[in-house]
Amino acid sequence: MRALFVVTPGIGHLFPTVPLAWALRAAGHEVLYVTTGPALAAEQAGLPVVDAAPGFDFRAAMLQRMKENPEVVELMKQEITDLRTIAPRFASMAAGLTDGVVAAAEQWRPDVIVQTVVQGAGLVAASKLGIPLVQHGFGFARTAGVNEVLFEHMTEALERHGVTALPEREAAIDVAPPSLVAAAEGWSMRYVPYNGGGVLPESLLRRPADRPRVAVTLGTVAPTMTGLGPIERLIAAASQVDAEFVVALGDADVSTLGSVPDNVHLAEWIPLNSLLHTSSALVHHGGSGSTLGALAAGVPQLVLPSGADRYINGAAVREAGAGLSHAEDELDAELLTRLIQEDKLRRRALEVQAEMAALPSPTEIAQRVVDFVA
Repeated sequence: MRALFVVTPGIGHLFPTVPLAWALRAAGHEVLYVTTGPALAAEQAGLPVVDAAPGFDFRAAMLQRMKENPEVVELMKQEITDLRTIAPRFASMAAGLTDGVVAAAEQWRPDVIVQTVVQGAGLVAASKLGIPLVQHGFGFARTAGVNEVLFEHMTEALERHGVTALPEREAAIDVAPPSLVAAAEGWSMRYVPYNGGGVLPESLLRRPADRPRVAVTLGTVAPTMTGLGPIERLIAAASQVDAEFVVALGDADVSTLGSVPDNVHLAEWIPLNSLLHTSSALVHHGGSGSTLGALAAGVPQLVLPSGADRYINGAAVREAGAGLSHAEDELDAELLTRLIQEDKLRRRALEVQAEMAALPSPTEIAQRVVDFVA
């Protein structure tokens, strides 16, 4: 069987799909990704990838759009509770990928298309070629009605490819723990964290002996959109907290942060799943990968949502009792101490971890994809 993975050009959309792609490959099936921008990092996971928009610098275009139109930044900061409200923005992005995705599908002739949520290009290709479609979730936001909204805002691309309806055969994979959502969408699958590779310093292979370690991240998008405000507040409070803070900021510019307390360590790229294995808690921006990664590791988390679906993720964690969710300006030493010391948060995080571990593995879901296509 051939599976074509169509991914929105973002790391947060790509990473959750990698375990399923690996499972299909391990079972002897062929996998090909088609995307662009940061999601071309599928190559680093040992997976073949086609650039759907060669020569297009997705990150540069996004930064330029933000510079020219401050309203874009404000939109990204809004509290989103329904994916349908942001689907039109993703439809515009998908329209730019559609020709490349359809061309790759027509040449490679897959048996199934696996597409990430709010990715309209995969919908068009699956409908045009009459191929079954599997939608791969990435967080807690529910997707009812999203595909219909995408189609409403992709008129030109649909007409260009002669597509008039959604694919006839659709299935879905949901990586959210069932107890944390109103209802699972399709096949529940165990979330297996993949955060890319990296060379880990020896100090991060073991837990500190004298005090807890708190991992801190703002993901790959939030620093560009909303800056390092949460990190500045954490640095201001850290000296009053008996803990070690490891702040993983990737390639973000930290020159404005100034000096930091001795118990704060600024790092670049560290695979979050590896860091969490030696951490007692996580402070983050509310990205779905960070949220699910902490739950999979069984550690309590403090979510400081900054836009997009992050408020949905933060609410899911708070309502489950597996962590806290607060506004950025509420971050202080008292809140950090509560995160570390409140036993009921840790107990609940461990309960959700056990629930997730009992869900069908990517290997089992890979076989369900095969059976669905057959």
